[in-house]
Amino acid sequence: MAQTAEKERPETGAALPDPNRWKALVFIALAQLMVVLDATIVNIALPSAQQDLGISDGNKQWVITAYALAFGGLLLFGGRIADLWGRKRTFVTGLIGFAAASAIGGAAGGEAMLLGARALQGVFGALLAPAALSLLAVTFTSPKERAKAFGIFGAIAGGGGAVGLILGGFLTEYLDWRWTFYVNIPFAIVAALGAYFVIREPAGGRNRSALDIPGVFLSTLGLVSLVYGFTRAESDGWGDSTTISLFAAAVILLGLFAFVESRVKAPLLPLRVVTNRNRAGVYLSLGLAIIGMFGLFLFLTYYLQVVEGYSPVKTGFAFMPMIVGMVTGSTQIGARLMTRVPPRLLMGPGFLLAAVGMLLLTQLEIGSSYTGLILPAELLLGLGMGTAFMPAMSLATHGIEPRDAGVASAMVNTSQQVGGAIGTALLNTIAASATTSYIASHAASARDPQLLQLQALVAGFSSAIWWAVGILVVSATIALTFINTGRPGTSPSASGGAGTGAEDEVQIPVAMH
Repeated sequence: MAQTAEKERPETGAALPDPNRWKALVFIALAQLMVVLDATIVNIALPSAQQDLGISDGNKQWVITAYALAFGGLLLFGGRIADLWGRKRTFVTGLIGFAAASAIGGAAGGEAMLLGARALQGVFGALLAPAALSLLAVTFTSPKERAKAFGIFGAIAGGGGAVGLILGGFLTEYLDWRWTFYVNIPFAIVAALGAYFVIREPAGGRNRSALDIPGVFLSTLGLVSLVYGFTRAESDGWGDSTTISLFAAAVILLGLFAFVESRVKAPLLPLRVVTNRNRAGVYLSLGLAIIGMFGLFLFLTYYLQVVEGYSPVKTGFAFMPMIVGMVTGSTQIGARLMTRVPPRLLMGPGFLLAAVGMLLLTQLEIGSSYTGLILPAELLLGLGMGTAFMPAMSLATHGIEPRDAGVASAMVNTSQQVGGAIGTALLNTIAASATTSYIASHAASARDPQLLQLQALVAGFSSAIWWAVGILVVSATIALTFINTGRPGTSPSASGGAGTGAEDEVQIPVAMH
């Protein structure tokens, strides 16, 4: 036992920290920014690309869906590849592949080529994202330095989507939609070169076991079915036979996956990663919070452009207060307090603060004041999510054995991807239903059909945002009740770095009694 504890204490100074670790953070953060940007940057360019390439209305959603399915479906596989093959090698390969896929997307001469490029971006993104987070986890082992590094990473992970809206607006309005793809190439080349020459992966952290092929097959198909089920629900309704079949397939496949993982010698996702009470609390609360955040991006973008008539660039800049809030919450509040207070006392209040910001947005009306309502709401949302994201990202990989760092990182990304898919489908459906009801109940007394349409749209947004408020409150409750680890750097689990403290190793079945 003593031997195990000694072996699992990288934070106690047994190994000297990598002298290039802060340079490494620059390239890891740059890669993360590129992946997060790509989730929103293409959305703004989509109408132009659709017109240019003659993509039908029925197929336009596949520009987004192809990326989401490949990325979400292959994340666990990508995380395990990073553990098996080496995180640095996987990271650089992911970057080069992402750049090549982006070049194909930018040069697309037709619908099939664009959709193929988006799917390829998803494949390489699934290699890249878990490798980036796990590299960060194994490079920064000192609690204070880890707090700063994850503060920067958390700010980028949270605020990158809003940056994508600004950049997407600029590139589409002043250059061409193709530049929303080409812009990834310099990001990827700089990050790949920097990573190759600067990042030094710690020795002995690789998992040499055989790849769990049944696990890869079942998890990929299960996650693809789940993500696609929510995508179909958004476009065809929850009662559609294909939607129901996809959800049923996801439940069966993921159930079989869990069964296989409990039986095989070298599982793709060791159950110890997800049955740890603290990590389970992070994955669940983070996934739910992303559902709420997607509500904000979706409805505020539509509100500003369709209802208030903002241009794409102006819409992007309208999200700036949230980016400022995210960066401040992550680097100034989360990073400074992470070594002083337990993570749940940052995550819980952070999600509640974001819920208050979301609550303000339920008051949206046609002509609502940007400075009086939207700006303070964005600031509160950004501060809350930034404060909560940072300890969540760190805790998700804290105390994990080096051989599982890649797959634990992949679970963070998976909870975000699935949360995003659920958020888009669920909140869109709620908004559409409320809009239809509003029109039906006000049509007889309406004098201006166009005004009625806009009022109904805003009423729909408001109804869906109420749901987002509730989801964020549930997220805060989970963070406060599930997560029970002490403040990093003082509890046994924190100093051990591998979850040696009894508190950190409480498993869910035990904790629930």
